[in-house]
Amino acid sequence: MEVRFYDTIDDALLRFAVIISKTDGRWVFCKHKERDTLEVPGGHREPGEAIYDTAKRELYEETGATEYTIEPVCVYSVTGRNRTKDTGEEIFGMLYSARITAFEKELHSEIEKVLLLDELPQKWTYPLIQPRLIEEAIRRGCL
Repeated sequence: MEVRFYDTIDDALLRFAVIISKTDGRWVFCKHKERDTLEVPGGHREPGEAIYDTAKRELYEETGATEYTIEPVCVYSVTGRNRTKDTGEEIFGMLYSARITAFEKELHSEIEKVLLLDELPQKWTYPLIQPRLIEEAIRRGCL
C-alpha cells in the first residue's frame, strides 16, 4: 500500500474526502456499526457533487458536526489493494482538516458513535492510510 501527497490534481479524479478533525484539542474519530476499529470521518464523492461538499456532508453524517471550520490540506492518493478498491490502481482523495465547535446529540448514519480522544487510537480501520494522512496534515501545519 502506497500513500502519496500532491498539492493539486484534476478535480474529476477526486473520489474521496477525508476530514481530520479536532474539538477542544481532542481528536475526533468514528466507530462504524459493523467494525470494531476507529476511523477518521470521510467517504465517497456522490455524482455531480463538489469535493468540498462531500467533505462537509461526510463530516456531518459521520460526526453530527453542526458548527465547524473546514480547510483543504492537500490531495492524497492510495495505490494498492485495500477494502474499497482491489484493482491496485492509484485512487485520489482530498484531505481536509476541521475544527468542530458543536455536534448534534444523535447520529443518523452507519456510525455507531463518535469518540473524542486525547491520543491517536491503536486500532485503526485503515492502519496503512489514515495515520499517514494525519502525519501529513501535522507536517503541513494544519492541526
